[in-house]
Amino acid sequence: MDFNLDETQQDLKKLAAEVLAKDGGEERLRQAGLMDVCVPEEAGGAGLGPVEMAVVLREAGARAAMVPALPTLAATLLLARHAPSGRQHHHTGDRTGHLAGHLAGRLAGRLTLALREPARALADPPTTTARPAPASPASEGGWVLSGRKVSVPYPSAEVLVTADEGLFLVREPATAAEYTSTGEPAATIVLDGTPAERVAGQEAVTDARRILMAAVAAQASGVLAGALELTTAYIKQRKQFGRALAEFQAVTMQIADVYIAARALDVAMWSAVWRLGEGLPADEDLALAAYHVSEASRALYTCQHLHGGLGLDVTYPLHRYFAQARHLSQLLGGADAQLDLIGALV
Repeated sequence: MDFNLDETQQDLKKLAAEVLAKDGGEERLRQAGLMDVCVPEEAGGAGLGPVEMAVVLREAGARAAMVPALPTLAATLLLARHAPSGRQHHHTGDRTGHLAGHLAGRLAGRLTLALREPARALADPPTTTARPAPASPASEGGWVLSGRKVSVPYPSAEVLVTADEGLFLVREPATAAEYTSTGEPAATIVLDGTPAERVAGQEAVTDARRILMAAVAAQASGVLAGALELTTAYIKQRKQFGRALAEFQAVTMQIADVYIAARALDVAMWSAVWRLGEGLPADEDLALAAYHVSEASRALYTCQHLHGGLGLDVTYPLHRYFAQARHLSQLLGGADAQLDLIGALV
C-alpha cells in the first residue's frame, strides 16, 4: 500500500487542521463540511471512505478536540456502506434506502453508534435481541429491540444499534448518563421492547465493529501525535543545570519510546483503513491498531513524566491528551481484550 495521501486527502487534512486550529467546535466542523465527508453524494455529502474518515479524525485527535466527529463519521460511513441508496429506493420501494438517505443528509443533526455491551468484548456477537413487532402504530419500523448498550459516545435522538438480526435505527432511546475521563457525553442505552427500524442485515454488524475500531484508532493516532509534539517542544526549551532537557540521554531515550509508539499505531491504523476502503481483509490490522491504542496511555505517562510537575496540571493541554487516550482505549475494551482478539485471529 501507499501511505502517502492523495490530493483530495491532503486538502481534507489541511482544511481540518485549519478549522480545528481556530478552536473549531461541532458547528464550525459542520459548516466546513467535515462532518459529512462520508455521506453519499446523492444525499449531499462528499461520498468519501475510511481513509478520509481517518484523516479528519486524526486531525481532531491531534488537538484533543471535544467534538462528536468520531460517532458521526463512523455512523454515516456505516450507512453509506450498507444501506441501499436513495436511487435504489426510488426504483424498488425499499424503506431502508429512504431511511439511509434521509439520515445521512440531515447534516444539522447527530447520529451515533451503539455497539458495546456490559461485560462483553467488542468482538463478541451482540446479545441485544431484535424481534418482529406486533402490528401497531408504535412499532413504525416493524421491529423491537431488547438489551443494553454501554459507552455510547455523544448519545443523540437517533442511534444505530447492533443486534442479533442486524443493524437497526432507534429513535430517542431510554438512556442513563455515564462519566468519561474527558468529560464528553456518553450513555448506557436501555432497550426494553424498544421500537426500531432495520437498516441492514447481519453483515453490517461485523462491519460496524471494524469501522468503530478504525475510527478510534485514527483519533488515538492523532492524540499520540499531538502529545508527542507538545512534549518534544517542552523538553527543547525547558532547562535544568543550564542544559535543555532534550540534551540528556535518559530524556532522549524516553521521547524516542513515545515516537516509536506513535509510529507503530500510525502504521497499523493507515494499513487498516486502507484495507477497509479497498474491500480487503482488515481484521488483523485493526486488532493490532486497537492494541496500540490501548498501549498509547503508557506513552502518555512518559509524556507526563517528562513534563515534571507541569504534567499533572489539569489546566495544561497535556491533560486533555491523556484523558482522551484513556477514553479511546476504554471504548475498545483495553489491551487484554485486544490481545485476546489478536490471538484468535492468528
